[in-house]
Amino acid sequence: MTAKRALSPRQGILDIAPYVPGKSVLDGGEPVIKLSSNETPFGPCAGAVEAYVAAAADLSRYPDGSARALREAIAKLHGLDPDRIVCGAGSDELLNLLAAAYLGPGDEAIYSEHGFLVYRIAIRAAGATPVAAPETALTADVDAILARVSPATRVVFLANPNNPTGTYLGFDEVKRLRASLPDGVLLVLDAAYAEYVRANDYEAGIELVASTPNTVMTRTFSKIYGLASLRIGWAYCPSAIADALNRIRGPFNVSGPAIAAGVAALQDRAAVAHSAEHNELWRGRMAEALTELGLAVTPSAANFLLVHFPKGGGRSATEADRFLQSRRIILRRVAEYGFPDALRMTIGTEADNRAVLDTLRAFMGVEVSASP
Repeated sequence: MTAKRALSPRQGILDIAPYVPGKSVLDGGEPVIKLSSNETPFGPCAGAVEAYVAAAADLSRYPDGSARALREAIAKLHGLDPDRIVCGAGSDELLNLLAAAYLGPGDEAIYSEHGFLVYRIAIRAAGATPVAAPETALTADVDAILARVSPATRVVFLANPNNPTGTYLGFDEVKRLRASLPDGVLLVLDAAYAEYVRANDYEAGIELVASTPNTVMTRTFSKIYGLASLRIGWAYCPSAIADALNRIRGPFNVSGPAIAAGVAALQDRAAVAHSAEHNELWRGRMAEALTELGLAVTPSAANFLLVHFPKGGGRSATEADRFLQSRRIILRRVAEYGFPDALRMTIGTEADNRAVLDTLRAFMGVEVSASP
């Protein structure tokens, strides 16, 4: 009898390191303070919850495959053409669709050294080669990216602001990058944290998408809108790229309840403004207080801080993580991003932020004083 050969995935698939989300639970039944996933501390707005619950009456029906209501609501808010918007199951799906549409064996795609891990996964899944460009001061470096462009380059992924560093490129630098890239290279601007940025020199990418045929901007409802569990993302694209993505995406890739909740979330501008204001206030307060503890904090434009710990002396990131978890607090380990000596902290509620700060004061052996 002929031995059966085991079925194997396409070459290169098993070389991909799976994405590991931030830890969300700890042993024991007590509540935890979870600041490991860059979620909003306020949850979704009431209108989004109401729309989601109301959509339960239609669970037996397929959703609108084009997500027209959601695309039109996004277009109205941002002044865009709804026909150039493609919705997906989170921006992660859209990043993978872009890789599938524009990359293949023999191609290369560039991302910054500490860029979002999904880029590497999407590039390798498409059979292409990922190319990391060094950063300067933990910030994407346009010249370093351009130096790595080769005849095989097809896509550049730029997270702006970047996860997990929180740093960003000003719009002049992004425009310089686009202008210096060959016309045949697609620039993907991942603006998942755009709503949190308050810098005057920042632009999420709408202008470049509107004015060039080879730039795409991706956004998400998982952060400031508080709909991470529903998996809603969107991309604004040139018409030809939107057409390509619509040809390969799943026909019902965004659920009906997600569409309804997304439309409602866009209408509550007060909730978005409150979240952004809270984030700006506490991001600054926490960065200052953590620095006073002797910890280095990377300047951030997003809703999190990258906190760097000493390498030894009993004060390492590993030991800090263990100490925090003993107090039921979960931050994000980021060794897989190249930061074995750092933890990423999402900005939480006032109570959560104070709890983290007091715990780290105890860990660092600093006398507890009044919290910020």
